[in-house]
Amino acid sequence: MNERDSEIMSQALAGSGYVETMEMESADLVILNTCSIRAKAEQKVMSLLGLLRKQKKRHPEMQVCVAGCVAQQEGEKLVERMEHVDLVVGTQNIYQIDHLLEHARKNPGYIAISMEKDYTIPVFLPDQAMGAAYTGKGDSPSIFRKFVTIMQGCNNFCAYCVVPHTRGREVSRNVKDIKGEIRVLLESGIKEITLLGQNVNSYGQTNIVTSDGAPFSFAELLHEIAHLEGLQRLRFTTSNPKDLSDDLMKCFRDIPNLCPQFHLPVQAGSDKVLKRMNRKYSIARYLELVEQLREYCPDIALSTDIIVGFPGETDKDFEETMGVLERVRYHGSFSFKYSDRPGTAAEKFNDKVDENVKKERLMRFQDRQDEISLDRNREYVGTIREVLVESASGKALKGRTVTNHIVHVDDTLGRILRPGDLVDAEIYHAGQHSLKGKLARMK
Repeated sequence: MNERDSEIMSQALAGSGYVETMEMESADLVILNTCSIRAKAEQKVMSLLGLLRKQKKRHPEMQVCVAGCVAQQEGEKLVERMEHVDLVVGTQNIYQIDHLLEHARKNPGYIAISMEKDYTIPVFLPDQAMGAAYTGKGDSPSIFRKFVTIMQGCNNFCAYCVVPHTRGREVSRNVKDIKGEIRVLLESGIKEITLLGQNVNSYGQTNIVTSDGAPFSFAELLHEIAHLEGLQRLRFTTSNPKDLSDDLMKCFRDIPNLCPQFHLPVQAGSDKVLKRMNRKYSIARYLELVEQLREYCPDIALSTDIIVGFPGETDKDFEETMGVLERVRYHGSFSFKYSDRPGTAAEKFNDKVDENVKKERLMRFQDRQDEISLDRNREYVGTIREVLVESASGKALKGRTVTNHIVHVDDTLGRILRPGDLVDAEIYHAGQHSLKGKLARMK
């Protein structure tokens, strides 16, 4: 979500004459697009703002803007703590970034963090604001792949999560607007689209997304988008198991260009912990969903999120999490130590787990996940996999399979390849986090 939000701000600013630079020292404008899902990410923002204070003294005309979830969460406190910040932009205000910066020039320290109850995602098509900047024409490695927001916010209020507080209640984007944006991207040469939302499974449940007011599910949206001309790969993220429908699972069987890769966060393997997290599903139900997914799509690659050391988590609870890992054998996972987030229910829980215990549990989980990931990756050795090239330098190629595995490809055929090309590669080696292959043929 943050990457797409950064692109949206870049689009808007391109229309006002701004040009992106990777050199912060020479920038006229620095935007920190922030995340507050974990304490460490927020700490990094504050550290970088400290460095920018010194830079602003050397370059007083430079504007410093903080956007995203930390901006939404901290608001006035951020400006009070960091007086050199010119603009604080909340998650619902990024579409007006160009106008807000103009206002902040006359009113340094300006705060725009409105959280509207009836918020709707604006119509924001690429050709409205410098389509070339949006599609990344040139040397950008993203010229073949883009993210498209289909919804924002969340209604679930998991006990550990700040998203409902920083991104607001769930709102789904209009089908027409989504398809319009994707059409522009496909006409510009984009080959892979990833649909984004805090919980895409519940798309269309909380507001009208079609002109005739008829109900429209996420599964229906996938079918609509999959048929757009030029779309070779379709992905989505992220999902809550409680809203995973049978129709959505069947999409992996029925839609040829829907990539057989699914990120399905479980968070914990203990029903007791899941209930306290307010996740609204049981482990038994989660495992049923995994079994059904693999029945519809045997080759599907599953990944997950894990929080270790949630308040009250016992050794037995953690062992149950390890049990789910052994049962599902994820291709990969994102695992973290629990950290308190402001305004969440879990922040007030008084039975916090010792930091050393959390550290030991996390290391144990990650070590075992690495072993399983290696075993999973070895299953691909000796097979031929389609690879979408991300970078090409001489005879060294790097790309991804439909299951989102990184593949380093030896170009033994001597072809001239560019990012966005599709090739077949014969996999001959597996590592924990990537595969190696030799070029079999171009497509």
